[in-house]
Amino acid sequence: MIHAPTWPTLGASSAHLVGSRLLAVASAQPDRIVTAADLGRPFDRTADWVRDRTGIDQVRRLDHGGDVVALAVDAARTALDRAGLAAAEVDLVLTASCSITAPTADDLAHAIAPRAGRMYLNAACSGFCYALSTADNLIRTGAATTVLVVAAEQMSALLDPADLATSIIFGDGAGAAVLTATDRSNAAIGPLVCGSDGTRAALIACRNDGLLEMMGREVFRWAVETVPTLALEICHRAGLRLADLAAFIPHQANKRIIDAVANRLGVPTMHVSTDISRSGNASAASIPIALDRLLSDHPELGGRHALLIGFGAGLAYAGQVIRLP
Repeated sequence: MIHAPTWPTLGASSAHLVGSRLLAVASAQPDRIVTAADLGRPFDRTADWVRDRTGIDQVRRLDHGGDVVALAVDAARTALDRAGLAAAEVDLVLTASCSITAPTADDLAHAIAPRAGRMYLNAACSGFCYALSTADNLIRTGAATTVLVVAAEQMSALLDPADLATSIIFGDGAGAAVLTATDRSNAAIGPLVCGSDGTRAALIACRNDGLLEMMGREVFRWAVETVPTLALEICHRAGLRLADLAAFIPHQANKRIIDAVANRLGVPTMHVSTDISRSGNASAASIPIALDRLLSDHPELGGRHALLIGFGAGLAYAGQVIRLP
């Protein structure tokens, strides 16, 4: 039995309080597939070696000079079609990314909904969760009625091909989510729980040349220590128990991390997303890509509650409970 969550609602008076609901999600990924064997070959590592350490069978990457904007527009338009909305009904396009620039995000927003407001947010791998919360609060306060959240990443542009720690992990892609106003009884976005551990920000950072570097073992230890406690706090804030949830969609950082966190939480009946095996780590886009895949594979989960948690560079983290569309 799912307990009805008690989610805080912002507004002037209870008679006018609104919430937001998630109408649809969608994703788009490049056609080019880079296999585990391809990833390991420059380092004399086998496909099995790559799979054992990352859980990755393949990543999806844009060709050199590929257009991440086209991917994002594809995901956004599919999400709008699934929501039954036209671009003209979007009040705001909120782009989350750590690998594209603000001008690129502006181009993206213009291509999707040229008359909508535009906002760019960079919280790295936790960006989608921050963006969902931002969209939710804008709707709750009456600043917008319909918000399109787009997470778009071209992580391959930030990789040093000679760096084993990063070049076998990251992929490219985009995901989109449509949120719209609803009455408070149908609110589908729970309170955001967020923070950062800036003392260890150097564990995932960009070098002076702008390329990404990561201390994988230290990140693993930090994530396994931090994420389970964060998950319990998110559920507490949403007024739910772990047992009430149908799915857990964490940032797709590394399958070892996902498995270790799931084991610590003890969630045997919950669908735990491990889309990293098919997509790699797509930073802010990893959660919406994994969410879209989950709903495609398990449409029966629609209307049930899911836990989202993003974590990565910063070391920033964020998460919330949502009701699946």
